[in-house]
Parts: sequence; C-alpha cells; structure tokens
Amino acid sequence: MVLREMLASSGWVERTQGFARTMRRRTTEAGGLLLVGTPEAEPWHLAAHLDDESRWAGVPQLSPTLVRYQAPADAPAHLSVTLERLEAAGRGETLFVVSETTAPEGLLERAWDARKSGATVLSLDAGDEELHGVAHESLVVPASVESTLVVPELDVVSFDSVQHLVSVAAGEAADSAASRSIRKRMAQFLEQLAGPRIT
Repeated sequence: MVLREMLASSGWVERTQGFARTMRRRTTEAGGLLLVGTPEAEPWHLAAHLDDESRWAGVPQLSPTLVRYQAPADAPAHLSVTLERLEAAGRGETLFVVSETTAPEGLLERAWDARKSGATVLSLDAGDEELHGVAHESLVVPASVESTLVVPELDVVSFDSVQHLVSVAAGEAADSAASRSIRKRMAQFLEQLAGPRIT
C-alpha cells in the first residue's frame, strides 16, 4: 500500500519512537508527565491518547497531567492544574510542551525553571528556536512537511498526526508479547485516515 511505503521511508516512525523512548525513560514519577500547550491550543487530544496508551501498555507514569493556563472554578481536580504546577517539577518528571505556534514567554521561563530543578523538557513544535533552547529534545514538524510527505488531498503527516504517532510510540511496550509493533499500529492509523481500500 502506498501509505505504508511512504511511512516506512519518511523516517517519522523512527523519529517518534526515539522521542517517545526518551519520554518513557525520563518520566519515572506517576503524574510526572506534564503536558502543556499554548493559551489558544491546549493538547486535549494528545492527553486523551497518552492516557489510553498508558493504560493499555500498563505504564502509569505516561498518563499525563494536562497543565492549563486558566481553569474554570468548577473544573474537576484533574482539569484544574495550572502553570504553577511547573514550579514544583523536578527529577523524574517530564515537561512536554506541544506548540504549533511560538511558545509564550511565561511558559519558556517556567520551562527553564523546571529544567534547572531536574525535570526533562521535551517539545513538539513547528520550529520554535527559543523553545529548542530550553528543551532537552525537540520533535519538529515544519509547515513545509505537508507539501513533501502527504498524498494529495490526504493530510497524513501533519502536526496532529505526529501527535498520534508520539502517543502510539509512547505506549509501545518493547518487552510485552501483547503489544503490537509501532509500524503495524501506524499502518492501521493511516488506513483509518485514508478510508477503505479501493480494489
């Protein structure tokens, strides 16, 4: 299938596997995967996918804590975690910044503080150099990727789809016989995007 061949040669599977491997290795505390976006785009879908993958793979430390800029007064506790939580981040925890636009200055400052306190800082972004200066490791999805790695009229490799790749890779348990390979799971994901095969 064309989509599988494209995925196999694109390098995205390997890149997201390596990124997710860092996230798994460096996040050792339950509740210690701190997921934050921007005020305009909180990474709700990635949080849900990572939570699912953590349960399926039996890796509770990958269940993320969604960090928000503002939380409504009546929000439940798990949806009321604000940027102040980053001030307590430390060793065994990971701050995962997801930002398709430029990361806010206040977030960069808190990320620096978290890094100095021993937390690992990871970023999924579109080429934010200031954020790269803070992060230990960055996964960059430049806007131009869609013009080189997509099937016409099918947005396969986009900022959203790379988030799916990361969540699948994060949940992959290398030593578990029950786990499916990352390539097989990504092929299934791409088939869902493409729709049924026409014969």
